[in-house]
Amino acid sequence: MIRRLEAGFAVIGDVQFLPGYSLLLVDDPAVQRLSDLPRGKRLAFLSDMERLGEAVERACGRVDPAFRRVNLEILGNTHTFLHAHVWPRFNWEPDDFVGMPVWLYPRGNWSDPRYALGSRHDAIRRAIGEELDRLTAA
Repeated sequence: MIRRLEAGFAVIGDVQFLPGYSLLLVDDPAVQRLSDLPRGKRLAFLSDMERLGEAVERACGRVDPAFRRVNLEILGNTHTFLHAHVWPRFNWEPDDFVGMPVWLYPRGNWSDPRYALGSRHDAIRRAIGEELDRLTAA
């Protein structure tokens, strides 16, 4: 876990073929879709998602000059609990993928040990947490 936010938990992804990939997990695993939340909590979740996106953007921009943008997604097709994906995107991505959805990357990227979360990702995880702290304090 990176940080506890108002409506969920910011966590770093268990795969890091795009370093800094993070997720926002709703704080009630029984919640399956955004519309299951009362309006106030729904807006809090979306605000948390935006804040995590900006934190990933700032952290990745500090760490890698080839950082380009973040993609924010709420899908829910595989895991039924409400969660949001925050994908950093980089100019060094292969031309076939740089302008495409992350889900078009080879399926093996999700299980390749080279991309598994590990201690080498501690710095980016820490940077995202620091940026979340700055954004929360602002």
